[in-house]
Amino acid sequence: MLSKETQSQLRSRLFYHLDGLVTAPTAYTLYEKGVLDYLSKEKEAEITAISSHFKANEGYMNVALRVLCSQGWLDQSIDNKNDHVIFRVNENSEKAFSVIPQYENAVKLIRYSGDFHPRKFEKEPFLMLEKNFALYKKYSEEPLADDEVLSRIKEQVLHHIEGILTGPTVVLLGMSGMFHKYFMEASFRAEEFHADGKSFSVMLDFFNYLGWFSKKNETYQFTEKGLFFAKRASAYGVTVSYLPMFRHLDALIFGDPKVLKAGPGEPERHVDREMNVWGSGGAHAAYFKKVDEVLIDLFNRPIEDQPRGVLDMGCGNGAFLEHIFEVIEQRTIRGKILDEHPLILVGADFNQAALKVTRANLIQADIWAKVVWGDISRPDLLAENLKDDYGIDLHDLLNVRTFLDHNRIWSEPETTSKRVSKSTGAFAYSGRRLPNNLVEENLLMHLNSWKPYLKKFGLLVIELHTLDSALTAKNLGKTPATAYDATHGFSDQFIVEAEVFQAVAREAGLVPAEAHHSRFPDSELATVTINLLIPE
Repeated sequence: MLSKETQSQLRSRLFYHLDGLVTAPTAYTLYEKGVLDYLSKEKEAEITAISSHFKANEGYMNVALRVLCSQGWLDQSIDNKNDHVIFRVNENSEKAFSVIPQYENAVKLIRYSGDFHPRKFEKEPFLMLEKNFALYKKYSEEPLADDEVLSRIKEQVLHHIEGILTGPTVVLLGMSGMFHKYFMEASFRAEEFHADGKSFSVMLDFFNYLGWFSKKNETYQFTEKGLFFAKRASAYGVTVSYLPMFRHLDALIFGDPKVLKAGPGEPERHVDREMNVWGSGGAHAAYFKKVDEVLIDLFNRPIEDQPRGVLDMGCGNGAFLEHIFEVIEQRTIRGKILDEHPLILVGADFNQAALKVTRANLIQADIWAKVVWGDISRPDLLAENLKDDYGIDLHDLLNVRTFLDHNRIWSEPETTSKRVSKSTGAFAYSGRRLPNNLVEENLLMHLNSWKPYLKKFGLLVIELHTLDSALTAKNLGKTPATAYDATHGFSDQFIVEAEVFQAVAREAGLVPAEAHHSRFPDSELATVTINLLIPE
């Protein structure tokens, strides 16, 4: 069994992997376009000047440069009062910029793999993967540099490249069934899992090099280290699902900002939604336990004081709704009287693929629920449809959602104020840079739109947050904040700091119930919070 110290080290490596999946394509794209040379010469520049010089989309340029700040390779200063954002080089910049070319082949692999089926192992990507394996081994076996800072940055970049080689592969293996008990508990040959055993063994040999597998003759078996990562395959899923977007960073930052916008009825182009739902369902399961106490509290009350049911807005794959039902059924008074007082369950999502998966999963779990289309930005429309189609009053339900409020569709605030945001985030919409003051105002407008439906039972919300890039840079390997910022920033999502989110909620008259507040981790590095927001 792995010691706690070893588990902590492996968890840190996983965070570096996630950093690499977003940092490598971002940094290399800026390197290719000459942005890093420009910053090296100028020493510091405002985002408007940088974007103007390169004829870039200011919003996505801002996101990209903040990614480098989060890795400690640039510094950012932000003046929300006057809407000024300045980037400047620091003591790490020159050495980091000199190492960024090592990303080249890994980034080419990301771009090249987009031409092939996302769920199949095909020969051509294997050949490029094999080339990258060889380069990784070459870099990893090079002697340490005499310069301590350069040595640290080279190790950081090596971890990033390792993440590009392992992350998508682990997700593909996880979604393909390789982490079934048969493979995790017994030795196996490459051809047992894939017809082209020779090619597949190339990948397994690399994992053997990393210490994830042991190899005896032509059979492989997971090591404890390998099992650690295999059991956390879903932790890679959400970040890897955005690789379609990172293949097109050049266009997003320097070309048509709407290059990945899908037309009506078309599948999303910036994200692999099926993979995203798979990763979300697994990665978010760890937080479900923390909401149990809220559910038990509410559904142990006298029946007249209980919600009629639960609405999961942004139901994903239905895992959260399934968990909610099981908790209520098995651990509350309401669960004992469901025949007399049926529980109304509603799963709503904007994405048709997610609705399809939710329906299938709930049917398989023998759980009756309404699964409907819904837009997080239009609670009034959702309430109207529920009433007209099913006779369900949204006011009578406990509203819950996981990691969704930041994914609302952007709309201009109806009013403006003299707000000075405390957020350090980088926000964009279709390439346009959104001032942080405006993002806070929009969040207030959003929460106010939901407030009328929360008067009885409140909003149980699990939300994602950003961190100050300087704080992230000081804690590399301890937080996935860089990956969150990049995937969400380039896809027009708005994650603000935990403190900012709660402050705006209070401004909307929604206060966290003290007994039901949690943050993960429980420190200044909190990137996830759970709150039951109730009207004052």
